[in-house]
Amino acid sequence: MTALKEAEEAVKFIAGRTPLRPAIGLVLGSGLGAFARTLERATSVPYSQIPHFPTATAPGHGGELVVGHAGGVPVAVMSGRVHYYEGYRMDQVVFPVRVLARLGVKILILTNAGGSINVNYKPGELMVIEDHINYMGTNPLLGPNEDELGPRFFDMTEPYDARLREIAEAACWKAGVPVRKGVYIGFTGPSYETPAEIKMARAMGADAVGMSTVPEVIAARHMGLRVLGLSCLTNMASGVLKKKLDHREVLAVGEKVKMGLLDALNRIIQEAAKQA
Repeated sequence: MTALKEAEEAVKFIAGRTPLRPAIGLVLGSGLGAFARTLERATSVPYSQIPHFPTATAPGHGGELVVGHAGGVPVAVMSGRVHYYEGYRMDQVVFPVRVLARLGVKILILTNAGGSINVNYKPGELMVIEDHINYMGTNPLLGPNEDELGPRFFDMTEPYDARLREIAEAACWKAGVPVRKGVYIGFTGPSYETPAEIKMARAMGADAVGMSTVPEVIAARHMGLRVLGLSCLTNMASGVLKKKLDHREVLAVGEKVKMGLLDALNRIIQEAAKQA
């Protein structure tokens, strides 16, 4: 079965659970799932119930699709994502994004927990992603192209929408959340990077590092979605400080900045809805 047919089966199932067809979709990263619990008149569908949907196994990833309203704006929220390091194929990693697009989403907001490579950026700050480096060694679009999903070759000059980035920066300042902007580099994980790898990434121009987002952005742009990426900087990357990295720290910082992030996301959605 093709990816398109599988996505259509998933959409049909979701459509049977909720009449909403949101134009804005969100993917929530490690420890950031609290936003999904704030939606009004929401319908929650566990990933395990949706046909062909991969299920999240990483700590801090809820594993359900929540469709509801954020300040009156219909949104489709993925509470938790799957990662390449969990053993899924790349086409499975990006399958939820394809389903959101076929459901009617036009603007996709991706959040993640990232490590700060830029020594001037600190844990607890948000980084609006301006561009990314795909260092995962693969691409979700390898193999035969499905023309109904998007063209074989497509432009990635502006993977992250300029107007949405402006909206996000303004929203963060209004919410009192320290905000930066920069380049995100995606590694496969699940091991954290070595100090030498972080030095290399810094030399390449990266400001933050993580194990997600990049494949989803590629798939979203393939389908013509406008994309906004936000990294919650939860720790300094390997070798920046003389301390070992721990995923519990990632989740703890995510919890600490939760309220500011929720406020910022709501503000972004209100403005983005005018663009959708």
